[in-house]
Amino acid sequence: QVQLMESGGGSVETGRALKVSCRITGNTLGNHCMAWFRQRPGHERELVAGIKRDATTIYGDAVLGRFTISKDNAEPILFLQMNNLRPEDSALYYCAVSFTLPNSCNARFSDGPPYNMDYWGEGTQVTISS
Repeated sequence: QVQLMESGGGSVETGRALKVSCRITGNTLGNHCMAWFRQRPGHERELVAGIKRDATTIYGDAVLGRFTISKDNAEPILFLQMNNLRPEDSALYYCAVSFTLPNSCNARFSDGPPYNMDYWGEGTQVTISS
């Protein structure tokens, strides 16, 4: 059984930075890809950033150039560094993992809600004040 637990959310002012983490427990060996999604009030869930086992990354257009996804395979922990935060970044941020071949990861990341990921965390709230 795989479990994911996010941490590090909070409230910051516009322009500040925040780093959220996702600790993953259980069997994560083999091909997999991980991602951060977010859901803002009144909006559908959307991809923030995804990362494959070989560290190839993909980002949503809204966060490109401001957010960085990374992972520590030894722990394993998934990170999301968020810089130059804006009020529209306020959302519930979820981490998720899918055990699939690398060439299927892009579909997992991009096929739209509800996103066909295998396991999800419960989310961590990020609030940006103007």
